[in-house]
Parts: sequence; structure tokens; C-alpha cells
Amino acid sequence: MSEVTAVPLRPIAKGSLPKLWVGIAAVALLGVGAAYIGTEKQVAMAKTPAEFLADNKGGDVVETPSGLQYRILDEGDGPKPTANDLVLVDYEGRLLNGEVFDSSARHGGPAPMPLQGMISGWTEGLQLMNSGSKYRFWMKPDLAFGERGVPGKIPPGALVVFDVTVKAIIPPQAMGMGAMPPGHGGM
Repeated sequence: MSEVTAVPLRPIAKGSLPKLWVGIAAVALLGVGAAYIGTEKQVAMAKTPAEFLADNKGGDVVETPSGLQYRILDEGDGPKPTANDLVLVDYEGRLLNGEVFDSSARHGGPAPMPLQGMISGWTEGLQLMNSGSKYRFWMKPDLAFGERGVPGKIPPGALVVFDVTVKAIIPPQAMGMGAMPPGHGGM
């Protein structure tokens, strides 16, 4: 006759099964969240500028009649620049996927820039800001670098994002410059 060894089976403790399912659900949600974060930038880049801007506006994002969108990150209390002023700004320019294509930090810190001759999104946006303000701008191609982009930096027809802080406003007379001629300046 064969002997069978009895193995005592202990029942699952009361309440353990729901805990197991909650743990499995939490792991699944973490996985979905990680996948979303990993693809969010690619999804944004897959949208046309018009689709992105349509989804982006509203809430605390304001859109001007030209289509420039902005969010006030920090409101200053100084004066606003005019189209003839120079502004001392800290800035960072990014593509929608988060890739930084330019920043004042790369050039040694805050940069003086004339409002005339800049890309039209900068000229318009900086005039909305008080000295000491920090804004985020979303610029469609016709307010930024157009359908040509900037070879090696900005793809053709790209929507760009700028975080800009106005450090100071410098009237051209203070620099002994008078009015800046159209087309003078960067960006």
C-alpha cells in the first residue's frame, strides 16, 4: 500500500484576494501612466500646429487675434515695452517634443533684443509683458520661423514654444540708438 503524505493547505487569509487585485490594478495603472508620459510628446508632434493650438487654448491660455497663445507664469509689475524698445530677456525656445533649440543661457545669460525686426510672435508677445513677467508663448509657424524653419534647428512649419522673462526694458534713447531700423535684430 502506498502512503500519501498529507500536505496541509492553508486557506487564503480573509481579505487577501481583494488586496491582490488592487495591487494588480495599481501595477497596470502605473504601466499605462508610464506609457502615456512616454508618448505624450510624440502625440503632440503628430498634430498639426492648428490642431495643437485648438486643443491648447482655453483655461489660463489666452489667444490673441493673430493666433499667438500665451500663459502668464509670473506677472511682473513694471512697465510694458513698446515696439521701439530693447528688452533684456531670459528665454528658452523649444519644439513641441521638448527639444530646446535656443536659450539665453547658451549665450551667457539674459540677452538684449530689439522688438523691431524680431519674429512677429516675439514682437507681439513681448509688448504684452510687464518688466519682471515670465510668460510661455506658443507660436504658429507664420508668427515664428515660417514654412522654411531654421535648417538644422527648427523643422519647416514647426510650432514653437518660448518661455520668456523680461528682466528690463531699455528705451533706444538710453543706448544712444534712436529708433531701430526695420529688419535690424535677431530671432
